[in-house]
Amino acid sequence: MKLIQWYPGHMEKTKRQIKERLKVIDIVFELVDARAPISTRNPMIDAITEHKPRLILLNKSDLAIPSLLDAWIEYFSSLGIKSLKINALEGINVNKIVGYAQTVLAEKRQKAVAKGLLNRPIRALIVGIPNVGKSTLINQLVSKRVTRVGDIPGITKHLQMIRIHESLELLDTPGVLWPKFDDQTVALKLALIGSIKDSILALDDVAIYGMKYLASYHLNAFNSRYDITVDIEDILSVFTGIGQRRGALKPGGKIDDDRVIDLFLHDFRNNYFGPIMLDREVPNVSV
Repeated sequence: MKLIQWYPGHMEKTKRQIKERLKVIDIVFELVDARAPISTRNPMIDAITEHKPRLILLNKSDLAIPSLLDAWIEYFSSLGIKSLKINALEGINVNKIVGYAQTVLAEKRQKAVAKGLLNRPIRALIVGIPNVGKSTLINQLVSKRVTRVGDIPGITKHLQMIRIHESLELLDTPGVLWPKFDDQTVALKLALIGSIKDSILALDDVAIYGMKYLASYHLNAFNSRYDITVDIEDILSVFTGIGQRRGALKPGGKIDDDRVIDLFLHDFRNNYFGPIMLDREVPNVSV
């Protein structure tokens, strides 16, 4: 598999702008995909934000396996990081974010009040890799559309401060990836959920990775979706089965592999296999 590297110029610019504005930031809202709570965390964020207080928002939590997601929340808590399950699209638990942030910042804000400083709104920096739902979350917070929303990774291109209400101001940022993926499994996970543009990837590798994941953990759902009996050791037969069942055929009846890949990625990204968890190994927590 080709080594995946992806670091557009606007991401380097975003990194510099974040550092410049940190002095006015109280807390970092780190938005991750609940199906991959570690893989969708940018390892550069700690260095960029200089270890500002953190609240991890586990978006799309309804798409994750509940027991494993709870284990990840326990893990983050063991690191001293508070986290909250949300669904930005449906607005689930979005109304709890300010309260959680106030809890994280309680001691700091009490000291500020004791010094006679103004009890101003919390200023939060919201960060996350492309396509984890930042724009959707902001729109929910303000109850109206103020940012563009789409399923194309990297849709936000510049920093903008948004007044949510009297208790919260948000500094939005474009989705920021890191310079290269040393762990290619992480790259495949991000590609599978759509956080890396399809145009720069070998999609057959991505689809095969997703098929192997489903064969290992969700075999019944995989079989049921395509009305086939999956033998992942014979990947050609899987492509053949899906192609025949879904009519992904070229003239003469030959399987159209590209259409099979598109069909599979569409189904995976649109949650046709039920709750999943791509990050399954939770450090120091028994599940």
